Order: sequence, then C-alpha cells, then structure tokens
Amino acid sequence: MYRENLRLLNKFRRLIVSIAYYSTKPTSSEVLTSYLVQCKEPPWTSYFVKYSSVKDDQFGMSNFNWKVGKSNYQILRTGCFPYIKYHCSKKEAEDLKSSDKFMRVIKIANLVTIQCEVEALHAPSCTEFKHIPCFIANLMAHYFQSQPPLTP
Repeated sequence: MYRENLRLLNKFRRLIVSIAYYSTKPTSSEVLTSYLVQCKEPPWTSYFVKYSSVKDDQFGMSNFNWKVGKSNYQILRTGCFPYIKYHCSKKEAEDLKSSDKFMRVIKIANLVTIQCEVEALHAPSCTEFKHIPCFIANLMAHYFQSQPPLTP
C-alpha cells in the first residue's frame, strides 16, 4: 500500500514538473538559490513564495540538502497555500531521506488543518524585489518573512 502511494506520488510529481517546464515563470529552485546568494549565504533564514509566482520543480520535497556557492543548506520546505515556506539552515550535507519521508507523513496528517494557511496570511511580511537570473523575467516579487542572521 505504501509503495503504491509512493509510486503514485512520484508519477504525480513528474507530471507537475513536466507541466511546469512549459511555464514562463522561474523555477522554485532558481528562486531559492537566488534568494540565498543575494542574502549573502546567511547561517539561517526563512521566507514565503507564492505558488502562483514560480514553477514548482521541488514538488514533493520536504527536507533536503541544497548547495549554494561553497555552502550547503538543509532546507525544510512546506506548502502553506497560497505560499510555499522555506526554512534554510547552513549545515554540512547529511542523508535526509528518512527525515524527508517523515516530514511527508506529517504533512499528509496535517491536511485536515488550515492552521498553516491562516498563519501565513497573518504573518508580518513585506514585498521585496529580487533579481532572478532567468531568460524570461528580470524581476519578480517575493513575499517572504526574513529573519536576521544568527551570530555565533
């Protein structure tokens, strides 16, 4: 049963990614990388991006490593419709497969609640323009909540 659900999820993810390929918006991967680079690779940050503003090429990914420049980030990504929320922590690369699966289970268990959506709509936020290196768009509005970098 679990394997069938996982296969269906992977097929659905590939379908979404292939549909998103033809969109003129930047990918969520491009936005993530550009955001971290423009923030000068902070030790920790979090932000929101509207689903409608990006091609979601990271669909189904919850907890994963992300290489930016010389740094590795552990990304915790969750959907808070109409936003995608990212928590980014600069850490050494680790095997996050079991953690990613666990986060997916938690997301599915929380589908019946709308707490995340309500919090995202009422969270203090601002609109900031970040340059996105994309062959189609030069500027794109990001809706994010950024935290000041932590100092050791």
